[in-house]
Amino acid sequence: MSAEVHQFVVEALKNMNYDTAEVTGETPLGPAGLDLESLSLAEVAIQVEDTYGVKFEEDEMESVALLTVGGLVDEIVKRSSAAVAS
Repeated sequence: MSAEVHQFVVEALKNMNYDTAEVTGETPLGPAGLDLESLSLAEVAIQVEDTYGVKFEEDEMESVALLTVGGLVDEIVKRSSAAVAS
């Protein structure tokens, strides 16, 4: 599932006009990486929620912005698995 989620996140960023040509799991979402603005991060979170049923609360967004692409993918997979298990 991680590969599918990774592809989804990269496609979402690409559709938002971010340069994803060299994005890897190690690419930071914030400064020194993709440098996502809070609005862009919120847009990705909404798309993730719509597709995977995984919700990120508003007060979590600052810590989400500090993740790498791989860290975000891992968090989505973990939360998705927890949602299915409950």
